[in-house]
Amino acid sequence: MGKYEATFIIVGGGIAGVSCAETIAFYCPEEKIILVTESSLIKAVTQLVPLGKALTRFEVEEKSAETIGKYVQVVTDQMAELKSKEKKILTRKGHEISYKYLCLSTGARPKLIEHQNSFVLGIRDTESVEEFQRRIKDSKNIVLVGNGGIASEIAYEVKGLGIDWVIKDKHMSSTFLDPGAAEFFKQSLLSKTKSGEAATIKRMRYGESQGNSGAALGPDWHRMLDVSGNERDLPDSVNIHYGCEVRQIRKSANDRELSVELTNGLTVECDFVVSATGVNPRIDYTVDLRLECATDGGISVNELMKTNLEDVFAAGDCCTATWPLAENWFQMRLWTQARQMGMMAGKAMSMSHLGQKDQITQDFCFEFFGHVTKLFGQQVVLLGRYNAQGLGTNYEALVRITPNKEYIKLVLVGGKLQGAILIGETGLEETFENLLLNQLDLTPFGDDLLDPNIDIEDYFD
Repeated sequence: MGKYEATFIIVGGGIAGVSCAETIAFYCPEEKIILVTESSLIKAVTQLVPLGKALTRFEVEEKSAETIGKYVQVVTDQMAELKSKEKKILTRKGHEISYKYLCLSTGARPKLIEHQNSFVLGIRDTESVEEFQRRIKDSKNIVLVGNGGIASEIAYEVKGLGIDWVIKDKHMSSTFLDPGAAEFFKQSLLSKTKSGEAATIKRMRYGESQGNSGAALGPDWHRMLDVSGNERDLPDSVNIHYGCEVRQIRKSANDRELSVELTNGLTVECDFVVSATGVNPRIDYTVDLRLECATDGGISVNELMKTNLEDVFAAGDCCTATWPLAENWFQMRLWTQARQMGMMAGKAMSMSHLGQKDQITQDFCFEFFGHVTKLFGQQVVLLGRYNAQGLGTNYEALVRITPNKEYIKLVLVGGKLQGAILIGETGLEETFENLLLNQLDLTPFGDDLLDPNIDIEDYFD
């Protein structure tokens, strides 16, 4: 097959890979860039809205890979082998591509509760959502397993069929929410009522002929497709099973439905099972030298997203941060961090090529954890150690709740802000981002921090 050569090669058309390619094109517009993606669709960040110095809200749109052809050559294929000593990669179709700098952005695969079971569907990318849409049209009941963002949105968005939601934790959406925030959302979930319908997103839809690309869904994935079951009104169709897991899945007597046995002793009947239980880094190619990986299976990278191999970088869900982390930053495999890592890798690769290695510094966004998403129809902003991660019991929490409107929780240690959860249109994202960064002693302000009669935004302006 063909031989290619480029200064920069990026493997993966997800958010990390595309962000990396776009960043390189900005710094090195004259250099040749090749993006290797097994899908004819790529994930692009759109409608970027800054909410603070590093905190941003954005949407992810599927586009034809041809749309970035102005500055990037796209090779629709899958990497099969990395020959780092020769600085080249080999693809499944037999292409040989030589590089000076390489970024691995191959994403992750869903953790399935049962592999090789056609009745268990993992939700990870657009193709799996399309399969999900096809199946629920003729289904009456499903079992949903998982407690993260995708599981939460399935429970909230899907209508017209019964859902048994199996959660191993004591409250729903524990990946993002504390028990108080979960309770705040509980009524809207059970009633399936929304405070306001989101505006329709106009987007181009392209045909897809390639296989699973491993590229993660964007924050508005559920609005890309119709995720309604049969036309039936079942407003109280979500039955949550707390503190348990799936013990066994077997076919029912009629051979068309499933019996799912839970660890709490209950058995529920369903048409199929949705497994939304997290992801594993995807490294499905061979390497001539040892590629160092972390204990979670991700490629180990330093603060510049560089691996242990010469001129090989990695970004997004396939890699693991192994540098000394900032006090209030930690890794979660989210689209926000995929974008940040991709941009950081692109910057580091570009500066290395331009001979400015000594001038590369890690981007400011890695100083603290920040993520903006939407759960149960409302905006959710997470800052720092928003759930008091790693703080044990050595913290103070301040909470303000306005039913059906907003939920604000601050996590403080020694009077200094360490994390925050902001649900609803609070307008306080930048204020708390600044307080998290400057570590101002807030002890003198006490409960006034969340007094609704005090304009805290002006107070700390």
